[in-house]
Amino acid sequence: MTYKKMFSYRLKQFFESFPLLDRYILTELFYPFFFSIGIFSSLGVSVGYLSDLSNKVVESNLPLIMAIQVFFLKIPEFIAYALPISVLLATLMTYGRLSNDSEVVALQSCGVGIYRLVIPALILSVLVTGISFIFNELVVPAANYKATAILIESIKEEHPFWQNKDIFYPDYQEVILPSGEKTQQLKNLFYAQQFDGQEMKNLTILEWLDKKLSQIIVSKSAIWNTKEQAWDFSQGTIYQLKADASYSQVIPFEKKQIALSKAPFQLASQSRNPYEMNLQQAWDFMKILRQAGDEKRLLAFEVRTQQKIAFPFVSIVFSIVGAVVGIRPDRMSRSTSFGLCIVIIFSYYLLAFLVGSLGMARILSPILAGWLPNMICLVGGGIVLRRLAN
Repeated sequence: MTYKKMFSYRLKQFFESFPLLDRYILTELFYPFFFSIGIFSSLGVSVGYLSDLSNKVVESNLPLIMAIQVFFLKIPEFIAYALPISVLLATLMTYGRLSNDSEVVALQSCGVGIYRLVIPALILSVLVTGISFIFNELVVPAANYKATAILIESIKEEHPFWQNKDIFYPDYQEVILPSGEKTQQLKNLFYAQQFDGQEMKNLTILEWLDKKLSQIIVSKSAIWNTKEQAWDFSQGTIYQLKADASYSQVIPFEKKQIALSKAPFQLASQSRNPYEMNLQQAWDFMKILRQAGDEKRLLAFEVRTQQKIAFPFVSIVFSIVGAVVGIRPDRMSRSTSFGLCIVIIFSYYLLAFLVGSLGMARILSPILAGWLPNMICLVGGGIVLRRLAN
């Protein structure tokens, strides 16, 4: 038996393990769900990105072949956005049809409760949540990063998160005061004018010893030596200072290896949009930002990372909201379902934007800023579901 046939067989067995009612409603949910993925992902990439990409081709002379690559690389991101929206529309349409055809009334007369009717929607949403989480970890960050790299290399597009110029990194060390209190003291101040992905250019490094500036290193370029765990500097000068800040020695060099922190290289090479990183990359990068003392940027990454973690779980929220709205006795056409879907999506994203802004302003913690919209919608949907069940 081939792997394809074995997979189909296992999938069929898994589906047939569900009770007949769940299989029936899941089958009804699948068709509008897959249709919605195609519709929303196509609309998203066409309306949300295609016009901007066309402007880059016309105004910024982006090569057409590069534009086509970027277009296809952005599709995974819009599919990820379309997955929870498709759950919402599928539940609205399916439960709306069941209610319009009096199937809900018929099932209730047979003793099937409202809570029981919502279970298939929850099953679908849990499956989509898992798929979304994996997709957002393994596919979307890499595709987004590659798309951004193409734009930066092709048309030198500015990117607020990419560190390819003006790399600034303060390196602190922990010292213990006579009182026993621990504090952070500046050890090195690292600055590079440009970074091409491998080499730092036009560097200036200030070094302190006992709170006094002891040395200044100026160099044309430097490369991080992974094997030696040190920096290989080229064409520079070391200025050693006395206690009164006057020069004690000037040492020019062609090549010199100096043991300094790797963090500036990590900061520059790993800098990217939170949506261009998987979770492990984001957590590693936030450690570097903490070491650098970049509180503003750290807060933005913490909030965006929590929003990214919370996003796949909105499928569960939307499944409950969609089922609750669709299952009501009011008749609902497909056009009405689509309109309600747009209203609910707009309301959710507006709420997420407002709550995220509160997180950026330090009014809410990053965890609350990421998860509060899901919690509010889940509680609201649960309250309406309970009222329908009573």
